Amino acid sequence: MSISLRHPIIKYVAIGIAAIILMILAVTPLVTAIVEGWSRRDVELRSRLVFRSIEDRVVNAVSVAGPSGLTKYFEHIAQDEKLVALGYCDDSGTLRYATERLPKTLKCEDLPQDAVESFSTLSAAGRSYLVSLFPIAAGDKKGHVVLLHDLTFADARARQARRYLALALIGVAAGLGLLATAVVQGFLRGWQRAIKAQIEEFGSQPASPRVEDTVFNREIQSLLNDLNVERRYAEGIKVEWSPATLRRLLEEELPSTQVLVVSNREPYIHNRMNGEIALQIPASGLVAAVEPVMRACGGTWIAHGSGSADKDTVDANHRVLVPPSDPAYLLRRVWLSEDEQDGYYYGFANEGLWPLCHIAFIRPTFRDSDWQHYVAVNERFADAVVQEATQDDPIVLVQDYHFALLPRMVRTRLPKATIVTFWHIPWPNSETFSICPWREEIIDGLLGSTILGFHTQFHCNNFLESADRFMESRIDREHASVTSRGTETLIRAYPISIEWPPAALGSQAPVARCRAAVRDRFSLPADAVLLVGIERFDYTKGILDRLRALDDLLTREPSWKGRLVFIQAAAPTRNRLEKYSELQQEGVRLAAEINERHGDGDYRPVELIVRHHSPDEVYELFRAADACIVSSLHDGMNLVAKEFVASRDDEQGVLILSSFAGASRELSEALIVNPYDTSAMAAALERALLMPSQEQRDRMRLMRELIRERNVYRWAAQMLMDASLLRKRERIRSKQRERAFSAAGLGPLRRRA
Repeated sequence: MSISLRHPIIKYVAIGIAAIILMILAVTPLVTAIVEGWSRRDVELRSRLVFRSIEDRVVNAVSVAGPSGLTKYFEHIAQDEKLVALGYCDDSGTLRYATERLPKTLKCEDLPQDAVESFSTLSAAGRSYLVSLFPIAAGDKKGHVVLLHDLTFADARARQARRYLALALIGVAAGLGLLATAVVQGFLRGWQRAIKAQIEEFGSQPASPRVEDTVFNREIQSLLNDLNVERRYAEGIKVEWSPATLRRLLEEELPSTQVLVVSNREPYIHNRMNGEIALQIPASGLVAAVEPVMRACGGTWIAHGSGSADKDTVDANHRVLVPPSDPAYLLRRVWLSEDEQDGYYYGFANEGLWPLCHIAFIRPTFRDSDWQHYVAVNERFADAVVQEATQDDPIVLVQDYHFALLPRMVRTRLPKATIVTFWHIPWPNSETFSICPWREEIIDGLLGSTILGFHTQFHCNNFLESADRFMESRIDREHASVTSRGTETLIRAYPISIEWPPAALGSQAPVARCRAAVRDRFSLPADAVLLVGIERFDYTKGILDRLRALDDLLTREPSWKGRLVFIQAAAPTRNRLEKYSELQQEGVRLAAEINERHGDGDYRPVELIVRHHSPDEVYELFRAADACIVSSLHDGMNLVAKEFVASRDDEQGVLILSSFAGASRELSEALIVNPYDTSAMAAALERALLMPSQEQRDRMRLMRELIRERNVYRWAAQMLMDASLLRKRERIRSKQRERAFSAAGLGPLRRRA
């Protein structure tokens, strides 16, 4: 067999050259326009700077000595190589003064006599000039300062850009042509050798070529299918991620695969209130992110049954279908005793790991008894995963710091499972993490995962450093993986998000009605300026810091009194812990002090509401607000920021966001603040409340587009696609091992031995 490559290559090279020429011809006008536009904007900016520097002196000269007093000063300014001339036109449109090089064809009456600056182009003596006109007012005398800049340099710059562009495109085309030629030649020659080897093998075994050919084609087709999957889904390029897209991905790439989610907090809580069972959706970023994914994927969610009526609503296997209105997946509840909750949840998880991972200057508390409960509860949930697994290789999505040991425990019981663990809070640097007495056990537990995810790459890097420092493992920093106990764990950044569009938004009234309803509920005047904050009452959220910033603003700018109202909706949480109860008491005290100091009659600048709010209530507050403040002292992501942006389909409102929240790395159009800097945060509050409507729209539009594209379905799809790819690679390795055994003449029994 032989294939002639010369003529096809010449043909493709000719086509490539023609394409480059056409590209140069097509791109050149665009490049010229861009360069000329840049140059003009540069000159306009230069004109503004020149005018700002001479404005005061011109005004003084016109009001006191008349324009003639500017003679020497204008001549001195006009010595700049690009500033050709200056002039002064009075309010009657008469040119009272001009430097020597001002063209005679330039007449004041031909220029726009506006109250704002203006720019125009003038051609004279074969040259192009930018005419900048700036209004001034000196008492009752008004006029305009004229600045003339030479624009011929822009033409030279455009010619140079066109020349460089042509050379760059030609160079790139030549390099790509040579590279493509070498690659194509190598590929075709390798393909020829492979086909020839197959044909020769078939020729030497006439009885089996059809069977071997079928196997060969099937494997090639499988590889092509895998490549097609990677092309379509790997990065989510041009994919509108939605529940339907996520379901299609699961059906196509993970058919018949069981999905199990494990978390401490359940998505639906049944409580007994006034003799009846009431349904509550907890205020949790984890629930807000994962619940829409489970509605799309189906499967089973395993969580702690914490509601007073939870046991009354499950079947004999401790399961209940949810959501109640439209069942889509199973909720399996695990029951914990009071002692287990105190030790595992309130103790080790929230007095130990939570302050350890958050830089909020609260000292972690580690007790051996809490650790024992933590281990036992992780074992209990591992048992539940095994009980709920209907196949030996499910996908298990482990959520958060409550289950650091669970991945290793599940790996021991279900070695073929694909375990994706997502750590919803920050991971500290190795020096900070070193104070944990059970640091090796925690890291080893997490390394039972197939994939370990964090919100940001920074947290991934911190974990890699911790594993490198405390574990006997191999760190591959190029591929971001840790190999321990003979298994590899990928460490990946998956910025979490929210569903788009949010379900709660569908039941909301128009923004104007939301504003009216909220103002009526709190007895606020129609023109009140409304600032909101919606958080759990947690010391990492910076609630006290935002109250102090509000106090500082009202102290420095008392004009806001009577107009500005801050509504802080704070859901109580972990009140059994002393730090949390103290924080809530301090928040109530500080709000009362601010109201006492700045309130007047019925006016109270702070409305502190300590209770759980439903999603509908939260979104109504978001839509009624002029600004929302998220002042986390340290946070993994903080989905409140994204929920506020998603709620504003009117593209109004301002987000004030802490630089220590993971969301600040994505929502850069928010006003980014340091919550530890009270005066700077107060200034940011005022800037937000005074921001023009158009600027609000520009900022909000960009943030909404980002959240729409990077929604929670994309977050889940990235993890599931990575899991799917790893499962396929493992199947390929298994086939390779089987072939190696077959080639060595080993049968199935000997392989198992």
